[in-house]
Amino acid sequence: MIDRYHLRYFLAVVDTGNFSRAAAACNVSQPTLSVGIAKLEKALGHPLFNRTNRRVALTQAGARLLDHARTIESGFAAAERAVAGAAATRTVRIGVLSTIPRTTIEAFLVDRRSRGNGDRIEIVEGQDRDLRGRLARGRIDVALLALRDADVSAGASAIVSEGYSLALPIAHPLAGRAIVAAEELANDAMIVRRHCELLSQTSRFFTARGVRPFFAARTTSDDKALAHVRAGLGITVMPDRFRESGVARVPLDAFDFVRALGLVFAPHHDAAAMARSPTIAALVAAVAATET
Repeated sequence: MIDRYHLRYFLAVVDTGNFSRAAAACNVSQPTLSVGIAKLEKALGHPLFNRTNRRVALTQAGARLLDHARTIESGFAAAERAVAGAAATRTVRIGVLSTIPRTTIEAFLVDRRSRGNGDRIEIVEGQDRDLRGRLARGRIDVALLALRDADVSAGASAIVSEGYSLALPIAHPLAGRAIVAAEELANDAMIVRRHCELLSQTSRFFTARGVRPFFAARTTSDDKALAHVRAGLGITVMPDRFRESGVARVPLDAFDFVRALGLVFAPHHDAAAMARSPTIAALVAAVAATET
């Protein structure tokens, strides 16, 4: 017999890439999750993962199970929503990429409140892989993400596009420049945004130009990163939409990465119908209106 929570553990491992993150996503201990996976493997008569010290990969049996597991979990989630649908207030669960400025979401919530929208909102912040896993499992309804080619092929459209640039303290000698070359930053301390979707590309960019800076701080909070920059602790690279007093934004020469922000809907939703809802319309308007 296959229990639902065993499938949820299985999907969490697939979506997060390892057992420890999967356990955290499921709010259980790692031993509990490992036992659940072992029970699922025993019930199916096949190992589902190839485990090494560095990575977890699906076996052939695991790959065959994956689509069925997503369908089953989506069905469970749909049944839960159908039963709860009798309630007067609908809950819209919105995933928000962790590198979206807080001001964008604040503008959405303020606008929604002013319109008197009756939907109840649940905001789920996370990184791209986590949010896509939640969408696939039906745990959120829609997510504001940096779109991939596959999203666009599936019908998602960009709300806005933006590049990446340096964030410097306003008193920095280069803060007034029209553009800065990486080599000019060799003596600057840097703030590492550990959650950045371009973290590895940014590292390679500077390394290729002989810049190996001292890292003054590492954070998963963009508000803290901006505070560190404003206080003069170091500089960093961020999406252009982050704007704060005391922080100058200056283009970085040849750093040409661009991200397109858009909405990705869970498979169980009619994306076109949901996009017309007042809640989603307000979210789109807030993202489109935020200046860079």
